[in-house]
Amino acid sequence: MTDLFDAAEKEYKGKNAPLAYRMAPRNIDEIVGQENIIGQGKLLRRLIETDKVTSVILYGPPGTGKTVIARVIANSTKGYFEWLNASVAKVEDIRKVSLEAKQRIKHHQTKTILFLDEIHRFNKMQQDTLLPDVEEGNMILIGATTENPFFYVNAALVSRSQIFELRPLNTGDLKTIIQNALADKERGFGKLKIKISDEATEHLAKLSDGDARRALSAFELGVLSTKPDKKGIINFTLKVAEESIQKKAVVYDKKGEGHYNTISAFIKSMRGSDPDAALYYMAKMIYAGEDPRFIARRIVICAAEDVGNADPLALVIANSAMQVAEFVGLPEARIPLAQAAVYIATAPKSNAAYMGINSAMKDVEENPTLDVPKHLQNAVYEGEKKMGKGKGYKYAHDYEGGHVKQDYLPVKKKYYEPKDIGFEKKIKARMEELGK
Repeated sequence: MTDLFDAAEKEYKGKNAPLAYRMAPRNIDEIVGQENIIGQGKLLRRLIETDKVTSVILYGPPGTGKTVIARVIANSTKGYFEWLNASVAKVEDIRKVSLEAKQRIKHHQTKTILFLDEIHRFNKMQQDTLLPDVEEGNMILIGATTENPFFYVNAALVSRSQIFELRPLNTGDLKTIIQNALADKERGFGKLKIKISDEATEHLAKLSDGDARRALSAFELGVLSTKPDKKGIINFTLKVAEESIQKKAVVYDKKGEGHYNTISAFIKSMRGSDPDAALYYMAKMIYAGEDPRFIARRIVICAAEDVGNADPLALVIANSAMQVAEFVGLPEARIPLAQAAVYIATAPKSNAAYMGINSAMKDVEENPTLDVPKHLQNAVYEGEKKMGKGKGYKYAHDYEGGHVKQDYLPVKKKYYEPKDIGFEKKIKARMEELGK
């Protein structure tokens, strides 16, 4: 068996190792949280305890335990463990591991487990090089990724692997992890005299946002930067905690799943008439550094698609907010954007115009194209008039109420179905009156 971090341990052994590294669980019983996949009787726990791990992909936010689980597997397996990081590894590295794995099977009947961190960073060709060995059982793959594997990992690899999703650690889990580091005399700060307040522990746990690595790093920073008092006690107060973790890192990759999930929730909250949820998701995006123009465009689209003619003013407000946000920039841009989002969330809703254009587009795409009736055609030249273009057209304003019955399509079609809500209720009534 080869330890997952042999090379790293040689470099970091001793007092210079970061607290988060030193406190990494050595066995499955030391892991805090993730009961959904490694709790008593759960599949992954059974596979680890019996040394029967098959190819798996560990998927979840940073600091939730993907590498920790890999380390535990490395420490418990009787097989040979290899570690690669997809951000720096090359195809040649994969082929080298593959060749050595085949040799181990041939000469020693020993399995090889490859832990590939950040597997989503491998492109399709690089991921394809893993397929034959995984398929034939030459090596067992453990992939770790912060991105949704169903989007970023080849379908063939996904189908040959068991997917385990790790969830952000809850506040209680993070408090336990901090207390473990406080008490551990071998790897933590157990040999120091540290007095940490409940408020400080709570603050670190909350602002770490489910990330154990972040919680321990902030705890370590606070301990190392705080001078002991006259009695040699390091007082880790709420103020120290606030300074150690000044701003939490929101999991939000502008090109990743967090981005799409958040904007999806933002739009659905406006559509679902929940202004509070809409404001929360907007705040999350702004906090994480999202481009306000992107947010503004989503608001404009939502105004047209989901509010529509139930309140035509929604699109005017959304468009104005977009222009103002572009003009003033952040942080002030959040104000008109918030106003528009709240207006749209609380406005009556109708997607009738949106459904209408979709229906018309489908009709154009799937059915024979309709000719423009002769009386609606544009007659510019005298010869065109002689051909009957424009003949018989009735100018609506020449008639009472600005309306006259005539055919605008060669066959009767119905795409727009106004709803009985908001301003569209008036539109519906007018259309019914005109239809008489």
